Amino acid sequence: MADILVVDDDRGIRDFLEIMLTRQGHNVNVAGGSGEALRVCEKKDFDLVITDLRMPRMDGIGLLKSIKERMPETMVILITAFASGETALAAMKEGAYDYLEKDFHIDKLTALVDEALRKRSSVTDETRLMKNLEEKPAFGGMVGKSRGMFKVFSLIRKIAGTDTNVLILGESGTGKELVARSIHENSPRREKPLVVINCSGIPETLLESELFGYMKGSFSGAYTDKPGLFEQSNGGTVFLDEIGEISPFLQVKLLRVVQDKTFRRIGGSEDITVDTRIISATNRDLEEKMKTGDFREDLFYRLNVIPLRIPPLRERREDIPLLVDHFIRKYADDFGRGVRRISDYALELLMDYPFPGNVRELENIIERSVALETSAIILPENLIISGSSRNDSSLLPPLRFPDEGIDLNRALKDYERHLIGAALEKAGGSKAVAARLLNITPDSLRYRMEKDRDEPRQPLSPGP
Repeated sequence: MADILVVDDDRGIRDFLEIMLTRQGHNVNVAGGSGEALRVCEKKDFDLVITDLRMPRMDGIGLLKSIKERMPETMVILITAFASGETALAAMKEGAYDYLEKDFHIDKLTALVDEALRKRSSVTDETRLMKNLEEKPAFGGMVGKSRGMFKVFSLIRKIAGTDTNVLILGESGTGKELVARSIHENSPRREKPLVVINCSGIPETLLESELFGYMKGSFSGAYTDKPGLFEQSNGGTVFLDEIGEISPFLQVKLLRVVQDKTFRRIGGSEDITVDTRIISATNRDLEEKMKTGDFREDLFYRLNVIPLRIPPLRERREDIPLLVDHFIRKYADDFGRGVRRISDYALELLMDYPFPGNVRELENIIERSVALETSAIILPENLIISGSSRNDSSLLPPLRFPDEGIDLNRALKDYERHLIGAALEKAGGSKAVAARLLNITPDSLRYRMEKDRDEPRQPLSPGP
């Protein structure tokens, strides 16, 4: 049932559309012109407006503009006796869903109304989700407000209530298991188990028995009957992670489960039927594996009913600050640390990093940084990023340790001065550039330059 407004200066057409749409179960209001329609819209929101194009004072295009300004999610269908390509283009530019000529067939109008209302429902859901993400940019344990993650969250909401098989595609570390958990937890199966199987982490000889179970005496060590993971997931969901790693032999057995929801335990003679939804995931190109014969085409199409791609972190850099804050809070609580935020320059370094390990790598970086940091702010020097020169010891000169020993604190301060001087020289005296070369903030550089300026120096002894 939807709220529909019909606008036409022809009473016969108004009455006809009102009767037809009311019989279809909709709440229908009518207006004899644009002015009356706008007054009605001030009192009530509508899911759909069906309006004549040619009306006195304000035509249908003008009414369309006014409606879209006040109710941008409302669908509008224009009806005209003078249809043309220019009319259609003008209507679409202003946000009309579609238009019909006045000699329309009832079935065509009914189909168009149904399509428009489905679109309205979809737009409403997306708008609500975007608003929720703006207020709290998290969904099902995942954090993000980028367009790429919005598409992921939106698709999860659409497919969670179905039993359709889903294939999650994404690089390692993008959060494929989190997506599978979110689908399960938002589905009618949420009270039943979600069984996670890492197909690449179990040897092939054991994977078959883990998936399908076995009967007592079926092989050495099978002292009792054991149900497999598919049986344990009955009524719930099975998540087959890294599905591209299973052998052709197991692909045949898995195909039967996917098609018929039946299988046999190892050594068993009776079919076992389960009610299980199957979600699978891979970081491999299964279509390429099909071409080489390493993955069955029939199994691929059974699993890939709904593909869901998770974008890598480098494609959604706007989510990095949100993820950093999320992980800082998480590990500060876990470790009992007082770390509250990350410095601006340290965040810059993360924003420039390509993250081949995706969100998992970012989480590891923040976990290490929180563990190492002794202040309330994560500084660049406590970021341990793979491949970063800040962890390279090649800058240290060879040392000849004197017999009488050294003052370690003073030597470290002198070496710090040496590095700062070298950075300033390379930067042509620019403190901002020097700070970037040293991977510290400009404020930190100024503080270090002012600190201990007048202390006596003890140069490091060079090697022979």
